[in-house]
Amino acid sequence: MIAPRFRHDQPGTTAASWSDVLTNVPILDLPASRRRVVVVGAHPDDETLGAGGLLHAAAREGRRVEVVTATAGEGSHPRSPTHSPTRLAEVRRAELRRATEVLAPGARVTCLDLPDGALDGHVEDLVAALVEVIGTDGDDVLLCAPWRGDGHPDHEAAGRAAATAAHRTDALLWEYPVWMWHWARPEDLATDHLSRLALSSDAVTAKRSAVDAHQSQVRPLSPAPGDEVLLGPDLLAHFDRDHEVFLVGGPAADDRSLDQVHRERRDPWDVGSFYERRKRAVSLASLPRERYPLALEVGCSIGALAVDLAPRCERLLAVDDSPTAVDLARRRTSGIAGIDVRLARVPDEWPAARYDLVSVSEVGYFLSPRRLAELVRLCLTSLADDGHVLLCHWRHQPVGWPLAGPAVHDTFVEAFLAAGGRVLVEHQEPDFLLHVLGRTS
Repeated sequence: MIAPRFRHDQPGTTAASWSDVLTNVPILDLPASRRRVVVVGAHPDDETLGAGGLLHAAAREGRRVEVVTATAGEGSHPRSPTHSPTRLAEVRRAELRRATEVLAPGARVTCLDLPDGALDGHVEDLVAALVEVIGTDGDDVLLCAPWRGDGHPDHEAAGRAAATAAHRTDALLWEYPVWMWHWARPEDLATDHLSRLALSSDAVTAKRSAVDAHQSQVRPLSPAPGDEVLLGPDLLAHFDRDHEVFLVGGPAADDRSLDQVHRERRDPWDVGSFYERRKRAVSLASLPRERYPLALEVGCSIGALAVDLAPRCERLLAVDDSPTAVDLARRRTSGIAGIDVRLARVPDEWPAARYDLVSVSEVGYFLSPRRLAELVRLCLTSLADDGHVLLCHWRHQPVGWPLAGPAVHDTFVEAFLAAGGRVLVEHQEPDFLLHVLGRTS
C-alpha cells in the first residue's frame, strides 16, 4: 500500500486560512444539460464530504442521482481491536446507504468492493465499472470524483479512473478535494480551476446529517487504542461551509490503455490466427474497386491490414495513436512501397487529404460517442466523390468502453445515408460486422 503524503493524526490547515481565497473563487451552477449526476468516492464518506451538497441539490431538482464507491473502506482502522476489516466494511456500507438516503432519497448506491489501500492497482476495473454506469449517454452525465491531486493514493486513483471514464464517455468531470484541505496551504495551490457550488440552507443541514451518519469515521469506534476518530473537527470544518469546492476544466485524461496493450503483447490481437486472416480476406474481397489511388487506414495497430491493403493502393497512409503500435507497424511494413505509417490521434489529429478509401477497422469503439461522430464527419468530408469507407468491427462489447461494433456501424451508416450515400456491401457474422459505404456505386 502506498502511504498518503500526509498523516491524518497531525494538525492540518485550518478552514479559516482558506476563507479569503475561496471568497474570490467563481460560483458554479449545476449544468442544465446534465440530467444525471454520478458521484464517485474512493471510500464511503468521500461522496458526502466532497459532494454531499451537490447530491442534495441534484436530487431536489429531479435529476437522476447515483453514488459509486470503489472500496468499502475496510482499511480505515487497521489496528482496531474491535472491528475486523470484514466487520468494518459492513459498517461503512451501511453508513454510505444511510448518508445517501439523507442527501438524495432513492438514489442508487453501488459499492464495488475493490481493495481499500490498493486502488492504484485496480484503476482499469474502476474505469470499466464507471463506463458501464455512464453508458452511451455521457453527454447527459455530470461525473464527480476525488481530485487527482488529493494526496491520498486511493483518492488519486479514483480521480484518474473517473477522468478516463469521462474521456471515453463524454461525461463532464468535476473533481472534489478531501484530504487536500488537510495538507495544502492556500499559497501551495493554483486556483485557476477552482469553483464553488453555493448550497442552500437545506443542503447544508442535510450534509451535516449525512456526515454524522458516517459514525465510524467521525466518532471513535471504541475507547481502545486503534479505534480513534479519523475525521476530527478541524478537518470537518472544511466541509461545513455554505458551498462546495470543485476543480473544473482540469487536464483531460491521458488514456494510454491501448498503447499499454501493445507494450504488454507485441501482437495483442493475434493477427496471425485463422479468424483474423479470414476477416482481412473478407474485407479485401468486399472492396468494390481493384485499385485506390490514396487510402487512409485509421487505427492500423501493428500493420497487418496495411500489408494486405498495400497491393490494392497506390499510396496508403496508416495511422495509430499508440507509439508502440506505430513502431511495430513500421517494422512490419518496411520495404513495402507506398505505405506511410504515422503516429496520430484521430479524430483530433486528422491527416487532411481527399481519400479514395478510408478503412476504419476494429477501432471505432475505442472512441467516445462524440469523438466517433467527429470521425464520421471527417470521413464524409474527406472522401473523394467516388470514394469508399470500409468498416469492420467485432460485434461484442469491449470491456471499459461504451460502444460496441453495431453501434459504431449504425452511426456511420445513418450519417452516410443522410448525406446521400449508399451501403455498397453488408456482411454479418456472429463475431464481426462489415460494411462498405460510398457516395456512388
